[in-house]
Amino acid sequence: MALSRDGSPGWSASAAGGTLRLAGYLLLAGALMMLDRHNAWLPRLRSSGDMVVQPLWRLAGAPAQWFEDARVRLTSQAALRSENAKLRDALLLANVRIARMRALVRQNDQLKRLLDAAEMLRMQGQLARVIDIDLDPNHGRIVINRGARQGVRVGQPVVDSHGVMGQVMEVLPDTAVVLLITDPSGALPVTDARSGVRALAYGSGRGERLELPNLPINADVRVGDELLSSGLGGRFPSGFPVALVTALAPDRSDSYLRAEARPLAHLNRSDHVLLLRDLAEPFGPPAPATTAGPPGALVRPAAAVSAQAPPSQPGGAP
Repeated sequence: MALSRDGSPGWSASAAGGTLRLAGYLLLAGALMMLDRHNAWLPRLRSSGDMVVQPLWRLAGAPAQWFEDARVRLTSQAALRSENAKLRDALLLANVRIARMRALVRQNDQLKRLLDAAEMLRMQGQLARVIDIDLDPNHGRIVINRGARQGVRVGQPVVDSHGVMGQVMEVLPDTAVVLLITDPSGALPVTDARSGVRALAYGSGRGERLELPNLPINADVRVGDELLSSGLGGRFPSGFPVALVTALAPDRSDSYLRAEARPLAHLNRSDHVLLLRDLAEPFGPPAPATTAGPPGALVRPAAAVSAQAPPSQPGGAP
């Protein structure tokens, strides 16, 4: 081997060594290819190497994967929160719309029954909507959205699709006050639909209840009987459902019967009412005048005030 001046191998010796190493590598590669061709052991060696190295790859890439998973999870949670908030808002809006639709369906059903009743009885009526109620539990009054400009008159009967509600007691330009049959200042002539017994039904002023005091002790009235308007006095038309008898008992003197009845009209639930118009002229006593109260007080028909006291004669049915 040639040496350089400083005693180290020269360039030609290094080149020869590199050529020999290259030739050795080529021979080794050729031998490995021949062995792999005949024995197919290299794929098995590669597979074993992958099994050894793969856990190291996963361990090396774990921090990056954990970071990516955390980012995706946070992003997904934020998106889910936003979507849930939108869905809650949409559900609330849908529930409100459904409630409104149910209310409209109920109102339409009430209006249809009112119109069907008026058509069946061949009576002209004017529809009105309840816009206010008297919160005093000792009174029974409501306010409707029809008044003098719409042709409403004092004393005009008011009904709903289930029965008699009351009569107009005060008329303003665009509204009117209705005295319900449960008001203690009102009374309504009724007749028992089963037996024909006539009586006066007074408002109790205590919830939805009517009172029939001073019935004859032998009056043919039973619990469950339906009371109809008798038409006496000409204020209400005859034959309208009024109430159902719920209780019947002798008074303290055992001389008369005292009955209680539940109004059939939905006094606290009806949203729309019907004001009857084309009734016959009142027969019997002349139409009562109105009694004016102090400024700002309600005006009530005089007949309703005078009817507050029960008849004094035995069996004082009208």
